[in-house]
Amino acid sequence: MDLCPRLLILTLAVTSCSAHNDVFSSIGHMTDLLWMEKDLVKFLKDYIRAENDKLQKVKEWVARLDVLSAVAIEQPEDFLSHPVNAYKLVKRLNTEWKDLEKLVLTDVTNVFISKLSVMKQNFPTDEDQSGAAKALLRLQDTYQLDTHTLSTGRLPGSSGSAPLSVDECYDVGRVAYSESDFYHAALWMKRALELLEDKEVSTRGEALHKVVDVLDYLSFSVYQQGALQDALYYTRRLLHLDPTHQRASSNLKYFEYQLFKQKKMEMGEGDDDKEVNGQSGGRRGDQQPERRQYEHLCRGEGLQMTPRRQSRLLCRYHDNGRHPRYVIGPVKQEDEWDHPHIVRYHDIVTEKEMQKIKELAKPRLKRATVHDPLTGRLITAPYRVSKSAWLGAGEHPVVEKINQRIEDVTGLDVSTAEDLQVANYGVGGQYEPHFDFGRKDEPDAFEELGMGNRVATWLLYMSDIPAGGATVFTDIGAAIWPKKGSAVFWFNLHPSGEGDYRTRHAACPVLVGNKWACPIRRGAEAGGGARRG
Repeated sequence: MDLCPRLLILTLAVTSCSAHNDVFSSIGHMTDLLWMEKDLVKFLKDYIRAENDKLQKVKEWVARLDVLSAVAIEQPEDFLSHPVNAYKLVKRLNTEWKDLEKLVLTDVTNVFISKLSVMKQNFPTDEDQSGAAKALLRLQDTYQLDTHTLSTGRLPGSSGSAPLSVDECYDVGRVAYSESDFYHAALWMKRALELLEDKEVSTRGEALHKVVDVLDYLSFSVYQQGALQDALYYTRRLLHLDPTHQRASSNLKYFEYQLFKQKKMEMGEGDDDKEVNGQSGGRRGDQQPERRQYEHLCRGEGLQMTPRRQSRLLCRYHDNGRHPRYVIGPVKQEDEWDHPHIVRYHDIVTEKEMQKIKELAKPRLKRATVHDPLTGRLITAPYRVSKSAWLGAGEHPVVEKINQRIEDVTGLDVSTAEDLQVANYGVGGQYEPHFDFGRKDEPDAFEELGMGNRVATWLLYMSDIPAGGATVFTDIGAAIWPKKGSAVFWFNLHPSGEGDYRTRHAACPVLVGNKWACPIRRGAEAGGGARRG
């Protein structure tokens, strides 16, 4: 293991940015979509006004002609015997009706269509929509939200609600179905069916087709979970609405046959070695202990700090051995955990500094990547949903100032630090359990950076998160909640240079709010040890 250490300064929690690839993976980028949609609404209003103006002119023209025609048609010959009337008729048909034709054919949509065409280049893609739907499913699992709560938008920490429509619930269910996630597919199709039934339109027009589609997905999804009776029930409902549905007719016979086999097995007449329903439709991750622990901690459950240990955690003013910059104004330090020692520094950055970091990072955000252990290449991964940008120390004084503050407070040399990495989490944004240090089985983990292993992590939060978004340590059972302007710090390596496996941690999905994180990684010079002061 390379003992050349580095300082990992993970950071932030906030909002901002522009919309390109993987837009769902950054709340910051998605804020720009709102402004873009606002402009589109304005252009659409302009289009409606132009169409209304055109229509009003046509109405006025028709009203005038209607009165004139009513008079003229009573005694056509008498009317046309007057030369002025005859002239005006010829003029109207030769000139005015042509002008009317031009007015009617005038395309007032040009401005709107041109603006829409330009803005469409930044619209979310099918992949974004699918990613956002999967994020809802992830939040549903992690925070144990029932489908009704999530679909009505009444989430913990939220001030309002944003209910999902029938079509939106249906689309979420289809995304789950496409992933063979029949557990969630059934939940969301049931919710879509409830909404259709609430409207009492399930047997009329387009709603009838939607009910049929929902029942089609729902029947097979519950079958895949081994619920044969439910599968039969939904299939029969479907055939009652659409007796010509071929797939449902075929499925009905198959489900009835499977149910017959199941009953024979229960009576001891079947082949016990044959499994009637070998499908699995349970929650994803049910068989993974670390995943269970991760979700428990994200919900604030499963914490392993006893009251006695907790009583030993202290708050203090910290000047790092009477450092000249902090003798008069020491920083506020609070113990978050004892073993390993995790501390929080309160009010460690100003509002102005946070705003500048976000402003600098916003235009550069790109989808965060991870190392593929097989190829060694950087790839995107569903277990890391965020976007990142890198800021060099020389780009702005605020970056240098933060680097210097970290060095002053922690005693760690950041002269060989990596650039400041600013990460913004997206819809349900998360980073599942991982280590910040390189293990012995990956000696070249940070070779491309030209630095040694990561000594410590400095995690700066730059927003308060109303719900979710905690930093959890799955091995020790710790959960640390974001607090704007504070930073959490721990060592990833023992003094010997060996990795501290107790520091395995994760960023929980953001349920409500917007979170940013920005790591600075520092490495000692070649052959150097783990300097801690």
